[in-house]
Amino acid sequence: MRCLPLHGVRMARCLNPRANSTDEMDPQTNRIYTQSPQLGCALALATMLLMCVWPFVLIEGIQIALTKLHLHPAVGFLVVLGILAGSFVNFPIHRIDREVEQVVMRPGWRGWFGRVPFVKRTRTQTIIAMNLGGCIIPLLLAAFELVMISVVAPEVLWALAVAATVCVVVCYVAARPIQGVGIAMPALLPPAVAVGVTWLLLMPEQFGPVRAPVAFVAGVAGPLIGADLLHLRDFSKISVGVLSIGGAGTFDGIVLSGMLAALLA
Repeated sequence: MRCLPLHGVRMARCLNPRANSTDEMDPQTNRIYTQSPQLGCALALATMLLMCVWPFVLIEGIQIALTKLHLHPAVGFLVVLGILAGSFVNFPIHRIDREVEQVVMRPGWRGWFGRVPFVKRTRTQTIIAMNLGGCIIPLLLAAFELVMISVVAPEVLWALAVAATVCVVVCYVAARPIQGVGIAMPALLPPAVAVGVTWLLLMPEQFGPVRAPVAFVAGVAGPLIGADLLHLRDFSKISVGVLSIGGAGTFDGIVLSGMLAALLA
């Protein structure tokens, strides 16, 4: 007889499942469901705002880094403009021809066990190019900083050679050829190595004005020599139509490593 009320409650809940779910729903769970659309809209709005603000933050950071490289603001503006506009310009310097073997089925030819496969050879070509904004302009700027260091503070050339060598070796070890992509490497590794070695070698305050130029030259030399030039033999293994050195332009490792090294030094 005591089971009748309980059975009645169960029958009522089965007849009205909406009331059952409302009674047993956790208030916290209900609150999460009502706030999740607002949270998604807030995340989407924050992402769009970050995408709109990020280019201006990047340009401002590049200008600050160029100021630490002792460049006139007008020259720094022209360099930033050249890097941004030059990221769309590539200069071909070499072509690699190779044959790719592919096993295909010969149509109309059948053997005892079906169609007869044969090897088809296709000739492909990879164009190696240098990007204006991601490689040539940073390389010219690094050459200018090297000349300035040799004139103003020739006593730190040994530190520059050590920092550049360490950065080149680290980039050579860390760089990996990726099929269909190119040479890949952690983006923050070259500037971190360049800044760390520069600070260790030029820790006294008297070397403060030349830390940024030294770190910039080392940060540019690392990806350019260690990741690109020393991996030229791996270019033939990467199946891409155009393999551009500095091809990512503003966001390429050469530009990022050099500018971040100058900004943090």
